[in-house]
Amino acid sequence: MPRSKKFRRARLIVIVLVVLLVAGVGYGGYRGVTAVRASFPEVDGSVKVAGLSAPVDVKRDANGIPQLYADTAEDLFRAQGYVQAQDRFWEMDVRRHITAGRLSEMFGDGQVDTDAFIRTMGWRQVAQKEFDTKLSPETKKYLQAYSDGVNAWLAEHPGGEKASLEYALLGVVNSGYKPEQWTPVDSVAWLKAMAWNLSGNLQEEVDRSLLAQDFGPDKIAELYPEYPYSRNGTIVKTGTVSGDTYRPADGSTPSGAAPGSATAQGAATTKALMQGLTDRIDAMPQLLGRPGQGIGSNSWVVAGSHTTTGKPLLANDPHLGPGLPSVWYQMGLHCRTASPACQFDVSGFTFAGMPGVVIGHNKDIAWGFTNLGADVTDLYLEKVTGPDTYQVDGKDVKFDLRKETIKVAGGEDRTITVRTTQTGAPLISDQSTEQQNVGRYAPNGSSAPDRGTGGYGVALQWTALSPGKTMDAVFELDRARNWDDFRSAAKDFAVPAQNLIYADAKNIGYQAPGVIPVRGKGDGSMPAPGWDPTYQWKPDPVPFTALPWSLNPSSGYIVTANQAVVDQGYKYSLTKDWEYGTRAKEITDQIEGLLKNNGKISPDDMQNLQLDNTSIMAKTLVPLLLKQQIDDPYVREAQDLLKDWNYHQDADSAAAAYYNGVWRNLLGLAFGQKFPADIRAKDNCLLVRQQDDPTKPDSSSRIVTQCGTRDPGKAQPDGGDRWTEVVRAQLDKPDSSWWTYIDSQHKEQKGLDNLLKEAMKNARQDLTSLLGKDVSTWSWGRLHKLELREQTLGTDDSSIASGVVHKLLNRGPYRLSGGSAAVDAAGWNAAAGYQVDWIPSMRMVVDLNDLDSSRWVNVGGASGHAFNDNYNDQTDLWLKGKLLTWAFTPDAVEKATKHKLVLATG
Repeated sequence: MPRSKKFRRARLIVIVLVVLLVAGVGYGGYRGVTAVRASFPEVDGSVKVAGLSAPVDVKRDANGIPQLYADTAEDLFRAQGYVQAQDRFWEMDVRRHITAGRLSEMFGDGQVDTDAFIRTMGWRQVAQKEFDTKLSPETKKYLQAYSDGVNAWLAEHPGGEKASLEYALLGVVNSGYKPEQWTPVDSVAWLKAMAWNLSGNLQEEVDRSLLAQDFGPDKIAELYPEYPYSRNGTIVKTGTVSGDTYRPADGSTPSGAAPGSATAQGAATTKALMQGLTDRIDAMPQLLGRPGQGIGSNSWVVAGSHTTTGKPLLANDPHLGPGLPSVWYQMGLHCRTASPACQFDVSGFTFAGMPGVVIGHNKDIAWGFTNLGADVTDLYLEKVTGPDTYQVDGKDVKFDLRKETIKVAGGEDRTITVRTTQTGAPLISDQSTEQQNVGRYAPNGSSAPDRGTGGYGVALQWTALSPGKTMDAVFELDRARNWDDFRSAAKDFAVPAQNLIYADAKNIGYQAPGVIPVRGKGDGSMPAPGWDPTYQWKPDPVPFTALPWSLNPSSGYIVTANQAVVDQGYKYSLTKDWEYGTRAKEITDQIEGLLKNNGKISPDDMQNLQLDNTSIMAKTLVPLLLKQQIDDPYVREAQDLLKDWNYHQDADSAAAAYYNGVWRNLLGLAFGQKFPADIRAKDNCLLVRQQDDPTKPDSSSRIVTQCGTRDPGKAQPDGGDRWTEVVRAQLDKPDSSWWTYIDSQHKEQKGLDNLLKEAMKNARQDLTSLLGKDVSTWSWGRLHKLELREQTLGTDDSSIASGVVHKLLNRGPYRLSGGSAAVDAAGWNAAAGYQVDWIPSMRMVVDLNDLDSSRWVNVGGASGHAFNDNYNDQTDLWLKGKLLTWAFTPDAVEKATKHKLVLATG
């Protein structure tokens, strides 16, 4: 619905208000700056906090990172809620509206479709069930204490008054909005957002279906090649599963007792069906980055026998979408005196709005996460036979129905009907306001039921839509003392399924946790026929006792970087869509090289390895590019940049800029030209050869102009890890049909050599238009830029903020080294451009010999207040690959303390 004049006028007021706030023009500017500063947290002195049984000390260092000291666990988490609200309440408030499907209450009708999609999945309802039926009484007590702390802060800022600049902006266009009291379920629901963004291969499942419009199974298989087990290896050597108990291949044992393909109908999903679903997925808020493939991470741990310190070293850098405020929040939680009633002495990274620490270390152990990438989502085509019925095994069965009312700021309420199958899978293809015949164009397979007038619906089966105990696991990790405690915590870590690495003073280890489904028929790679019950999930997931683990492997190190966990000999299927192991192999090779050359690995080595920006694919492709005979001196001048290149993607490298330009054009010529518009970037218009009958390879064809329709950040070919494997396989086939393309003269050309020359020529032209004619002035960083954008106000098209406001709240652009498949994973989408889409969202190196010598850095800062000194004060360090000293012990924290606030009893 178009914005009203009131909203457009309010936008102009917002622009003027912010300009006054920041520019400080006259008296209004002075008042504005004063108002902004009034929202900053108190960091010195004393404030009363209702509910505390004894005072809590909040010690902040120069970067505003808080370390909390309390006498009881409940006081500790009550204080955590208060302090996080000081720094990040606006962000917390927006996040809970996302997970509850209530963004429209804050921002108006532009968010209705997003709310409807999240309401359909029912994140909030699942979180409520988790709190009511799954979580331990102790966890509930901690969650309530955290909520009480948030609400104690909120009582000092009724209605968001003086809470942050964003509430002032919101008040201009939505003066009736008042923040509600925080609840424990608000914290639990954030786990659903984490799980959504790390949910495995849902996007790949959709893309395969869309590709099936134009390509047969053999061609699609070439675009999703098998994982290169022999070249890139697995996280652990595949052990055996006997009686649902996993036994590692290297003979390691725990230190104590272990804690308790689709049919033709699915493959033929059409543009009308899946494009609507893709649009809905694209509209989801991406506070953690884009979901599925491309979201990766690095972690590795080295045994003390291989380190200069004599104790294990552990490194982690999760790759997530960039933004401000920072995704992560650094914090320390300390019981002044350890006791059965207060067992926490932990420091690390967590999320604003969630109690505890998610990644980090306590006084005994350290741990890190990377995305396991397990296939925990499946799409099912459903034969809808009526408003409340669908077909299973030839019989009509009832949907579970519920009504959801979406309140809209400045507009009328919207009511939607959510239909859920008997297996608990919501029909996500339904429109936000009424049922839609999304499958009216879907072709029938030979044994599919007739689609009728309503067409097929699409239902989502997802492990995160069943209540779990992940919040229990967070607190269990925080107070774990040894390997057995760590594994016991991992058992409760339901979603998102992660690779967990471990270290204590004497041991290193790995555990794969998570609820991972066991399928009937099908492998989860394509939408399955919901009318056939043999394709449904088995009642019980993969048993935790059967999931892979390793303790003190003979190699003396463990690397997880989203590669395959185990090989095909493992009893259960975890996924068909692993990342392809490029980063993992590079990390492994670097560790092996350090051990061979130096004998030992130092903390500096761990930190430097996180900055490895080598392009592994360039080592294969550049020699082929240099062999090409280029007649045009204009192009040859750019080709010469590659002659002495060391394959490092440094921000100041001209060779890296040209290579990545060639890589982007190669992908566009070989694959982008042939892909359906549904998966190509919006406004990416190409000359393509269109067959009159795609089902007949020899049918006549013609060249047409075709523009893509997908959100650029999720378009294909994105150039990531999978595409290096696709191209690598095709390089052995110089006459492959993928090397046929339409050149700039609108003529069809064939062959690898011709395509490489065309890609080099096009890259020279592209970079000239972007960087100038003089190749000596080129640099990768001038193309490969990062902008840290304020995320919570939304985009310019669907928010309370204008482009002017965002420019004032955003930071950057920054010139970055690295690349999509590099260890320093500054990812970019080759189908859309060179801008950075995902980054190492934090970096840490834990030294188990001296925890005070550990190091960490956040991409932004501790504060969520845009003009606070700690809003993005760590960004420059992060850009340079530097880490902050990570004080942990009481003496080290006291020495680093710059501000001390006492939270007194109310």
